[in-house]
Amino acid sequence: MRAQQTGGGPDDGADALFGLEDIDPGRAPRPQGNAGPLFRDGPAARRLLSVGTIFAEPAAAASPRGRQVLARYPDAEVVPVDSHWRIPDLHGNEQNVDRWVRIKTETLVLGEKKTLTTRPNGRSADWIAPGPANGCAMACAYCYVPRRKGYANPVTVFTNIERTIAHLSRHIARLGPKPEANQCDPLAWVYDIGENSDCCVDALISDNVADLVHAFARWPAAKASFATKFVNPDLLLLEPRGRTRVRFSLMPPSDSRLLDIRTSPVESRIAAAGDFLDAGYEVHFNLSPVVLRPGWERDWSLLLRHMDDVLPARVKDQAAAEVIMLTHNKDLHELNLGWHPRAEDVLWQPRLQEPKRSQNGSWNVRYRSDVKAGAVAAVRELVAAHAPWLRIRYAF
Repeated sequence: MRAQQTGGGPDDGADALFGLEDIDPGRAPRPQGNAGPLFRDGPAARRLLSVGTIFAEPAAAASPRGRQVLARYPDAEVVPVDSHWRIPDLHGNEQNVDRWVRIKTETLVLGEKKTLTTRPNGRSADWIAPGPANGCAMACAYCYVPRRKGYANPVTVFTNIERTIAHLSRHIARLGPKPEANQCDPLAWVYDIGENSDCCVDALISDNVADLVHAFARWPAAKASFATKFVNPDLLLLEPRGRTRVRFSLMPPSDSRLLDIRTSPVESRIAAAGDFLDAGYEVHFNLSPVVLRPGWERDWSLLLRHMDDVLPARVKDQAAAEVIMLTHNKDLHELNLGWHPRAEDVLWQPRLQEPKRSQNGSWNVRYRSDVKAGAVAAVRELVAAHAPWLRIRYAF
C-alpha cells in the first residue's frame, strides 16, 4: 500500500488504532436466491471499471460500505488520503488530462459526505438530494460534474449512505404530504438522487443505489429520480414499487457516438425502458443535451420516430420527458481540447452562445436566448409530430 505524503498534522492518522492495511474488507455481496450472476461481475462491467487504485479516507475505508467496495477490488492498491476532495495526484495534476478516460477506468475514491443538504429544484425534481457518489466512469464530453474537479473525475463513493438515508427520512417527514400537484409529480415529492453521478454506474460498485431505492419504496410521500446513460440490468432485481423514476437520457446516435463516451448505445437505453417499467420503476426520458449543429432537426426526428416504433404502449402511457439544451463551460472546453478535441467542434460555438450564471453560481455558456427559444420550439414541434404520446414536462 502506498501512503500519500502528508504534513504530519493531527489528522494524519498517526494515532489511529489501525491503518488501512489492517482493515478486513469482508466479502463481496452475492445475488440473492436464484438471480444468477450479477451484471456488475461480468465482462462489460469490468471493461468500464478495472480498478487498480483506490484513494480512501481511512474512516470511509473502515466503514461497512467501504469494506464492501474494497472486497470488490481486492487487488487494488489502497492509498490513504485526508480528504476525497483534495487529492493532488488527481485533482491538481494537469498531466492527467492525457489520461482522462484511463483514470475513470482504473481509479476509485472512497470518502464520507460531510455536509448533507437537500436543495429545492422545481425542474427535474422538487428537491436535489445528497447523492450516493460524485463523478463517473463514463466520459460524456459535456458533463458539468468535472468543472469543479480540475483534471480528473473518477467515481467517489460516499460510504456513509446510512446518514444520507436518515437525512432524507427526516426531510420527507418534515414536509408531510405534497399539498398540490406540479410538473415534477402530481402526488409525490420527487428527489433527484443522481445530480453528480450516474446511479446505474454507481450500482456496479456498491449497494448505495440499492439502499436508496429500497428506502424510497417505504416512503409513500416521496419518489426518487435519476437520469442515466447506462443500462445496468442489476437494477431490475430491486423492488422499487413505483417509487423510483429512471430517466433514460437520449440524443441522436450520431451525437452520442461523438459525445457520450463509454455509455450504453442509445438504442439499448430505449430498448431497456419496458424491462425497467415491468420491474416496478417509473420510466421517463431526458432529451438532452440538444446540440445544435447542421442536420440536428433531421436526426432528432429519426430518434423520435424510432422511439415511437419500438416502445411498447405501456411505456408510452406513463412516459414524460425533459428537454435540456446544451450548456457548456470554458474550463471544460479547454480540458476537452486535451483529450477529445473533436467534441468541441460541435460543443463550442461562440457565434451561437452567450455567458450564463448557473443556479450554483458558476459561469457557463448557453445558446443565445433567441437561438435557444427557436430550438426549444423546434423540439416541441418534432415531438408533437413524431411522438405525440410523449408529454414534455419542461424544456430549457
